[in-house]
Amino acid sequence: MKVFNCTTKRIFLASWVSINQAEPSNAHLTQLHSSVSKSYCDPLQPLRKWLDKLQVGDRQQAHRLCKMIPAQCPFERDVKLFGKTLFHIPPMCKLNPLYEEVVGLRFRAMCYLADECGEDISQYC
Repeated sequence: MKVFNCTTKRIFLASWVSINQAEPSNAHLTQLHSSVSKSYCDPLQPLRKWLDKLQVGDRQQAHRLCKMIPAQCPFERDVKLFGKTLFHIPPMCKLNPLYEEVVGLRFRAMCYLADECGEDISQYC
């Protein structure tokens, strides 16, 4: 028996949209943002900001970054011995708390190579 045979073939989604919806006030959004940032203490926040502000301005540096940072999250593995699983290694991106910032840095390096230097970046994709 296939799961597809027991599922709904047509799904109907409905929602209400107001055309004259008032714009949210900036004061409310600022209060919401400040209350969220005060309640959550992130010790890696300075490092995150530093990585986000880091600019790529050298061709050799951009090549090194594209080679060092992998294009995809390394896959997870099960370590087995004699057919029994000893332990499970989760995907490496889940272990790295700075994964988003590092991938963003790699993307900026690739954009620098393609836009500023006019190089072919297909080897890094």
